[in-house]
Parts: sequence; C-alpha cells; structure tokens
Amino acid sequence: MTGTVVIDVEGKVAHPGVQTLPAGSRVYEALAAAGGALPGVDATGLDLARPVADGEQLRVGIAGEPSPAVGVAGPSAGVRGKRKGGRVVNLNTATLDELEGVPDVGPAMAQRILDWRAAHGRFASVGQLREVRGIGERKFAEMRDSVTVGP
Repeated sequence: MTGTVVIDVEGKVAHPGVQTLPAGSRVYEALAAAGGALPGVDATGLDLARPVADGEQLRVGIAGEPSPAVGVAGPSAGVRGKRKGGRVVNLNTATLDELEGVPDVGPAMAQRILDWRAAHGRFASVGQLREVRGIGERKFAEMRDSVTVGP
C-alpha cells in the first residue's frame, strides 16, 4: 500500500490529536503514535487489529463510549437495525469494509460514502446519507436501520 491516512486520536492517550500514519495502519499503530493509553485506561474494547480509515476519529477511554470495535456501535447503542454480522455501523468512523457490510452497499457505494465524509466532515444525521450520490429513497430505506452517527 502507498500513501497515508490521517486520523484523530482522542481521549485518554499521552498525545491526543491528529496523527498521520502509513495507509494500511491498524488501531494499535494509531494508539502507539498517540503515545499509548494513559496508565489505568482500559483499552480492551478497542479492536487493536482493525485497519484505520482516513478521516476517522479513534476515541480511547472516554466515558460513555461504546466498548465494541471503534467505529461500530454495539447492541446497547439504542439503534433499531442491524447490519450483516449483527452490528450497526457508525457512518462517521466506518471503514470501507465495514460500510460494505451494510445492506445494499457494495464497494463503489461504500467509497462514495467515504468520499462524502471526506468532503463534508462528520454526518450530523443518518438522513444525510441521501446527499451521497446514488442513495435514493429505496436504498436509504434499506440502509437506515443498519447505520448510526453515534460517538
């Protein structure tokens, strides 16, 4: 892989803020780039082997944050729908692979969602998916219960 990814590592880490990493980097490398979790912080809820996506925010040890893999809301998140595999995908932190797990989303659509996020910033609501080229009412209806814009 060539290139870089830029991610925001926030929370209880030694050096919070924006980190630039080689493309293909994983959560454990992003955590290390931020100086690691502070002493006493439980990072077991992070999927350390998960690849990071350009533009995502990695939150470490922040109270009230979901404990499943970063970028994926768990069943206690209060969201109705489920994606393939039983998880709801966070539009603001999801990787290409995670987005492809959403019903009716293939590789091209997943990339358009990431492109929209890169151009416009965080999704403020799930309804903003309709601003992504190719997502009409039917496709949105298939997707909306499988995604969230939670923390």
